[in-house]
Amino acid sequence: MSRTPSLPSDGDASRKGRRGGRPGDSEPPPPPAPDTSLADEAQRRYLNYALSVITSRALPDVRDGLKPVQRRILYAMLHDLHLGPDAKYRKSAAVVGDVMGKYHPHGDVAIYDAMVRLAQDFVMRAPLIAGHGNFGSVDGDAPAAMRYTEAKLRPLALELLSELGQRTVDFRPNYDGTRFEPIVLPSRFPNLLVNGSQGIAVGMATSIPPHNLGEVIDACVALIENRELTTHRLLSYVKGPDFPTGGQLHATKKELEAVYTAGQGSLKLRGEWQLEEGDGKRGAAPQIVITSIPYGIERKAIVEKIAEVILSKKLPTLVDVRDESTGEVRIVMELKRGADAQLVMAYLYKQTPLAINVQVNLTCLVPTDNAEIAAPRRLGLHEILTKFLDFRYATVTRRLEFELGELRRRITILEGFEKIFDALDEVIRIIRKSEGKADAAEKLMKRFTLNEEQTDAILELKLYRLARLEILLVQKDLGEKRAEAKRIEGLLRSDAKRWGIVRDELVEIKGSYGEKRRTKVVGSIDEPEYQAEDFIVAEDANVILSAQGWVKRVREVKDLASTRIREGDSVLAAVAGSTRSTVAFFSNLGACYVCRIHDVPQSTGYGDPVQKLFKLADGERLIALMSFDPRALDVPAQTPDSAEPEPPFALAITRGGLGFRFSLRPHRDPSTRSGRRFAKLNEGDEVLFVHAVDGADRVLCASSDAWALSVAVEELALLSGPGKGSVVMRVAEGERLVGAALALGPSDVITVETEKGKTLEIAASKIAGQRGTQGEPVARRDRFARVVPPAVVVPTLEVS
Repeated sequence: MSRTPSLPSDGDASRKGRRGGRPGDSEPPPPPAPDTSLADEAQRRYLNYALSVITSRALPDVRDGLKPVQRRILYAMLHDLHLGPDAKYRKSAAVVGDVMGKYHPHGDVAIYDAMVRLAQDFVMRAPLIAGHGNFGSVDGDAPAAMRYTEAKLRPLALELLSELGQRTVDFRPNYDGTRFEPIVLPSRFPNLLVNGSQGIAVGMATSIPPHNLGEVIDACVALIENRELTTHRLLSYVKGPDFPTGGQLHATKKELEAVYTAGQGSLKLRGEWQLEEGDGKRGAAPQIVITSIPYGIERKAIVEKIAEVILSKKLPTLVDVRDESTGEVRIVMELKRGADAQLVMAYLYKQTPLAINVQVNLTCLVPTDNAEIAAPRRLGLHEILTKFLDFRYATVTRRLEFELGELRRRITILEGFEKIFDALDEVIRIIRKSEGKADAAEKLMKRFTLNEEQTDAILELKLYRLARLEILLVQKDLGEKRAEAKRIEGLLRSDAKRWGIVRDELVEIKGSYGEKRRTKVVGSIDEPEYQAEDFIVAEDANVILSAQGWVKRVREVKDLASTRIREGDSVLAAVAGSTRSTVAFFSNLGACYVCRIHDVPQSTGYGDPVQKLFKLADGERLIALMSFDPRALDVPAQTPDSAEPEPPFALAITRGGLGFRFSLRPHRDPSTRSGRRFAKLNEGDEVLFVHAVDGADRVLCASSDAWALSVAVEELALLSGPGKGSVVMRVAEGERLVGAALALGPSDVITVETEKGKTLEIAASKIAGQRGTQGEPVARRDRFARVVPPAVVVPTLEVS
């Protein structure tokens, strides 16, 4: 079958809408537009914009699988620039300029980006354009400018374009009405599934992953033979997405069926790896080699992320990473001797882009009763294949009708030659005696009963065709054309025979372009479970928090007074624990931020702002620090379905005089950057004191008007979730609490500093009272400025 289509001439383009007239002619002014509300007009215009984006830019057509810009690029390359597979490469800038000037006036950058994508073999499962030059790489390198690259069509692209000149699809005027462009290409294979598509429209999006050409064609052939096949049966042919970058697809048959039936869902994709054992003689360490990466992920991003894991020492068994990739992916990671490669990869799959979730959304444009309008719909696998096959069947029918029309026209001309051959002398005599072509045509038509088409062919006949041998060729050609016309008429009368043509052509394309599957489908994931602390070297460390919010981890600290802090700052708290244990930071806005001690940056300097670890709100600051190392404070895991708060408990006091106890168990494990709430505060209030109450007897509070109160800890409300608590000490209007402290017995004291700079020690027994009272006055002619916290000491760990 010929692959060089005959395309419609641009000279046939419609000239509708053009007006002309004599100079001085004038048209009456248009009538004034009726008044309309701004809301109605904005809604109408936004809907018009949304419809334009959906149908003319972002979504592919179910029939040829192309967006308008892609279709116009391919059409311009063949029809206008003649850049078939056998042509010489042409500058990409020439292609972009032709497409933008004639068909797609939306900017050269968008056109070139779409053209580059059609040529990238790591993006398209079956690329349609052959690129010459730098068209980008899987590493994320950008393509060269269009003035430097060249392109032409690949042979597979002709399977989309080859039938354009046979009236198989409808054409419409381009944006300025100077030429025609096809509404859709007469695709001979289901390109929508083979190459997939990504697009974001207004209020909808599409995300169709690429598939294997051979598998999709096998499913089409099976559907032709049995149109009642279910999605479940079709998935025995289409195993799932087949990405050009390979990888492993982890999905069961049930999960795939759910996705392909609903037309949307999520599938797990991850890179492949293999273990290369070291050479025992030379002492080489074992190494993990990554041989494929997930689709759409830059290779360098994976290498950089693995390098970050190594530098942060979150995976001590991983020593080094390097990229040895050439044409194939080869990322090499060196391991320590005795390391568990399965465990290392389980960690990397969760902490790096080596494993991703692929979103599937099979939304595309579906033809309507109006040939020029397609509507967006989300389809399942069965519907996509059915609509493509119906389109292909209609295309084959129109192609046969076109071929039959051309045959009949040729038969008519050959029959005219046959009629006049035995009377050639008379024909020549009539022509010689005529007064011109029109007169000769009229006389020949009258004498031999010819039509106009036959007469024109006779008058244009070359003299050498009058030889006796030529009539034999004419008669032979006539017989062949009549036999071919009869065959096509038979095909047009039989639906089954036309479906047979569709099937045979699909099988032929599979034989020419089919490739082995690259992405492996694995039903279930069999990998070891791991805990993050499994990769942390267990060692004791100290965490130091400053009043201004700087935090650091140090191996040893002998004297907190000598530790490095910024000028004007001071040590707020210091705790100790194993690097595998967690540490909790409590803020004045009622949030608890938890991380492993290993995650606190190690430093011998000032440390790092705590904002690097957590996402603090404006005005939020840290007021307390607790180590959850079992030797410092044993916080067991929370009991499932427990209705009551479980020990150990912590106490929180606010400036408004409220207080409560809460369980530390919900805060035992690392939190997100946003932390977990432990308190709900009234407007303008803040937490000023948080402390574990294990063994504490009473809590001592002091207010700014120099009153103090000591309350039994058991009297405070015990909350099961974030709350406001109850009144601990009633403060006068306009006054606030300045601090609190815990006492183990009546002899313990609270130390306060007055506004005049004096320091007072107040025994718990002298200010003992009931919860919710104002307490006892301490200083008549002075006010309290703050409660002096106990000196921060070098943390120690209990020996278990």
